[in-house]
Amino acid sequence: MEEKVYIFDTTLRDGEQVPGCKLNTEQKVKIAMALEELGVDIIEAGFPVSSPGDFKSVVAIAKAVKNPIVCGLSRAVQKDIEVAGEALKYAVKGRIHTGIGTSDQHVKFKLKITREEVIKRGVAAVKLARNYVDDVEFYAEDAGRTDNEFLAKVIEEVIKAGATVVNIPDTTGYCLPSEYGSKIEYLVNNVPNIDKAIISTHCHNDLGLATANSVYGVISGARQIECTINGIGERAGNTSLEEVVMILRKRSDLPFYTDINAKIFQQISHLVSDTMGMPVQPNKAIVGSNAFAHSSGIHQDGVIKDRLNYEIIDPKEVGVNSSEIILTARSGRAALRYRLEKLGYEFEIEQLNELYSDFLIMADVELEVKDEHLHRLVKKQQNNVTVSN
Repeated sequence: MEEKVYIFDTTLRDGEQVPGCKLNTEQKVKIAMALEELGVDIIEAGFPVSSPGDFKSVVAIAKAVKNPIVCGLSRAVQKDIEVAGEALKYAVKGRIHTGIGTSDQHVKFKLKITREEVIKRGVAAVKLARNYVDDVEFYAEDAGRTDNEFLAKVIEEVIKAGATVVNIPDTTGYCLPSEYGSKIEYLVNNVPNIDKAIISTHCHNDLGLATANSVYGVISGARQIECTINGIGERAGNTSLEEVVMILRKRSDLPFYTDINAKIFQQISHLVSDTMGMPVQPNKAIVGSNAFAHSSGIHQDGVIKDRLNYEIIDPKEVGVNSSEIILTARSGRAALRYRLEKLGYEFEIEQLNELYSDFLIMADVELEVKDEHLHRLVKKQQNNVTVSN
């Protein structure tokens, strides 16, 4: 039987921390409404104590959306939690996301306190947050580099204090998938009250492993993934929402599902990219402009014969109308014929061979042979061409 994985979107919090991506309240609400349409389970709307603007945005989103849980971030600091609680009071379903660093690096060199004090502060933060909301998520910052035995103790104590979700961030993107999965598995097996909370992943992409780590986390026992549209976020970014959703959907050997409406991936990807001024790299999985584009002759021939030869995702599944056959100097006759037929032209094989020779000469000059170029080529053989109805 398949189990649900909850999708926690932090585009408006962690994603917005990217330099130059600051949004106003109206823009944030617009994206939040799109995230609700997408079907995310939790929207992390912002860090209310960080600025008056962020507080206002969290309030506005709490009022605007009805189905997702609206979440506000805080540190394990009394003022942070109080402000988050105030910002979320209009939410149909509100969550405070509070926490503290747990790795020796953070304990010794950032916080400059003892491990015992980390637990004390974490427990106090969760208890305070429970005064405002019933749903409290605790993050163990830099859990990826935290000793598993100490991490398990922290998690046990915050669950006792009332945490409903425990977030195990790979804050620096350091973990290998096997290491991160083992860490989640260790918590499942060594935290006595772990059944009283949902384990969440929050992975960064510094080594390009955020998606893999999140998936391994789910396989190992996590049931919530924290992620962003287009994988935007601090430094090299966060786990890509569209990637983890499609992995869980396409891999039939993974017994998990999400409630995400993948058919609007392309639409919301463009919305976030345009609003934040963050272009999507062309080779980005799922939503990049080249994700369903084929320019190699061998690949083009295979896709024309049967899309499944080179595509494991039907473009329509993620809101893309169709695959693209891009004509370049690497394209073969099959691709040329395919594109010509799309334009309404039909050729005998001898005519096609002659046209293909001219095509290769043009393709060596042009980066991409487009429809207008093809019309120009065809004019040279106009008397030998039949136009289809």
